[in-house]
Amino acid sequence: MANKKQSGFGKWASSRKGQQVIICAAFAIIPLLLLLVFTYIPFGEMVKFSFYKMKYTTPVEKREFVGLANYIDVFTRKDCFGALKLSLYYIVGALVQLVLALFLATLLSFKVKGGNLFKGFIFFPYLISGIAVGFIFKFFFTRGFVFDSILQLCGFSLDNLPYWLKDQSVNNWTLVSTSVWRYLGQMMVLFIGAIMSVDAELYEAAELDGANKFQQFRYIILPSIKTIVTLNVILAITGSLSAFEQPFVITTGANGTGTYFIIMNKIAHTSQKVGLASAMAVVLLLIILICAALQKLFFEYIFKDSSSDDESYKAKKLRKKQERDTKKYVKQMAASAKGGK
Repeated sequence: MANKKQSGFGKWASSRKGQQVIICAAFAIIPLLLLLVFTYIPFGEMVKFSFYKMKYTTPVEKREFVGLANYIDVFTRKDCFGALKLSLYYIVGALVQLVLALFLATLLSFKVKGGNLFKGFIFFPYLISGIAVGFIFKFFFTRGFVFDSILQLCGFSLDNLPYWLKDQSVNNWTLVSTSVWRYLGQMMVLFIGAIMSVDAELYEAAELDGANKFQQFRYIILPSIKTIVTLNVILAITGSLSAFEQPFVITTGANGTGTYFIIMNKIAHTSQKVGLASAMAVVLLLIILICAALQKLFFEYIFKDSSSDDESYKAKKLRKKQERDTKKYVKQMAASAKGGK
């Protein structure tokens, strides 16, 4: 019986259907196992560490359980909470980046002279390593170097210019500008791809109805790309909360430029407070999830009528045509009825 069962399984496994099932199962199980081993299990360990006072080298039996003390420290320590507030600079920059990317994408989605070359120039910074971008702007904004030299050529005096990386009134905005410069092209390309997928007949129908370019953008383009708008906003906000490369390379977090990730990195690797750093990571994850949920609710409210406006544009024109035909038919029937009498 065992041999029959084995031969039956072997026959099934060698069949076309059996091979399809095995291949599909392998392609599903292997990535899930990798995700479990390298993502979910480490994340669970990190959450567990956040309830302990410990270092990397602290033995398991000597770890001190402190409950929610680490989470309380995240909001009471000046460096942790101050770094969290610093993310507001990057959020403002991300919103400016979103508006610029949407504006440029709308222009470049139509035939523009030199449009492809301009797209390449805008997208190129995204291809550069974040570390390289940091080194570029570290020298660009250094006192007396490239940016100051350009401003001096424009008539500004060096003595009247601020220290772009030291003056705390401008240094965070300086770092935000580097992030906008780097990620603008990525966001613009996503918008362009979404806008070019909009049916061209919708623009023609809108022009026939007398809609101007702004009305076409508001009632056709924006509702049609609402998914990409939502995606870009989520990416922008999460990226703002986790800014690390540029401020770390350019200023190493000095002079009030230490973002949340930089402070978390110092606490974890310099101070060896692994429990507190783990709590900071969990808090950041919760903040990102809350922001994503709020953004989803916000865009659902903003675009609550967009689906009907977008998808039924042709339907509205068809309905109006049907109404006109119906009225015309009713008039003809009424006229023929009168003629019969």
